[in-house]
Amino acid sequence: MFTYETADQKEVRRFRIAQFNGRMATIKSGDSIVTGLVRSVLEKESSVPPRWTITIVPSPPKGNAGSSRPTPRVRTFADDYC
Repeated sequence: MFTYETADQKEVRRFRIAQFNGRMATIKSGDSIVTGLVRSVLEKESSVPPRWTITIVPSPPKGNAGSSRPTPRVRTFADDYC
């Protein structure tokens, strides 16, 4: 699990919407980029200004889907007359 802390209310709203809709969310923290499902968005009540801790369950990276495409099963016009 990846834990991220922020004070940006727009970012928190984006993660809450992603959590509610079951969509993937992406965080760029420093040099690393993490994509996954949002597990929790918790507010730290004792901090001023308000801060939130966001927990994301990373998903495995997707492979290259472009090369796994099947070839068409249609005969060409030239195949009929050869």
